[in-house]
Amino acid sequence: MNLLGVRAIYWFELSRWFRTLTQSLAAPVISTSLYFVVFGSAIGSRMTAIDGVTYAAFIVPGLTMLSLLTESVANASFGIHMPKWSGTIYELLSAPVSWWEAVAGYVGAAATKSILLGLIILATARIFVPYHIAHPAMMVAFLLLTALAFSLFGFIIGVWAEGWERLQIVPTLIITPLTFLGGSFYSVSMLPPLWRKVTLFNPVVYLVSGFRWSFYGVADVAVGVSLAATAGFMVVCLLVIWRIFATGYKLKP
Repeated sequence: MNLLGVRAIYWFELSRWFRTLTQSLAAPVISTSLYFVVFGSAIGSRMTAIDGVTYAAFIVPGLTMLSLLTESVANASFGIHMPKWSGTIYELLSAPVSWWEAVAGYVGAAATKSILLGLIILATARIFVPYHIAHPAMMVAFLLLTALAFSLFGFIIGVWAEGWERLQIVPTLIITPLTFLGGSFYSVSMLPPLWRKVTLFNPVVYLVSGFRWSFYGVADVAVGVSLAATAGFMVVCLLVIWRIFATGYKLKP
């Protein structure tokens, strides 16, 4: 394994992130804090508890997951799309670095950024909302799996996109709506029976449900199913990326 190559890609991506820290870190934290103020304090004080959890505390895992998914996709897609746009992707393809070593560098850096952001948001939420974490180990597991899975997904989008405009289509039109409709602000059990069944086709439901279970021990879907769904999505993304490098799809002329 070429650890030097993996480390070079990893630290290059992290150093670029640190150079734009205000945009890449402060902006998501501030916007999420506004959600806590509006939905947690203003609206949450007028709503009843959900499954024995106050509404303000109930939305903490959902809002954290919303930021985690968005940033994972954005970081990974931008990381691989930049060398495509600048033409330096050919240097990467000709370097003595295998496809999975390149993916480890880009996806590892993107997941690291997202995890750091998620932890900062959780720390910030403590300022506005008192909450507890019933299963810390599972919380970390869901945080890691989700960041890795959607960083892999973002990598695929970065390769697929032919321009900066297309790079924003999937996060804006698919990821964000699915997250809002995935139980971030409500429990799936509150929906009518028909819509409850329809919602279960939304993969984000399993991520939010499992992550919320690690906090309060309540979930819309069995935690084992949530873990399996997240791991399965990650495996599918890995297979797609392997196929991309095997065929040179949109990487080679």
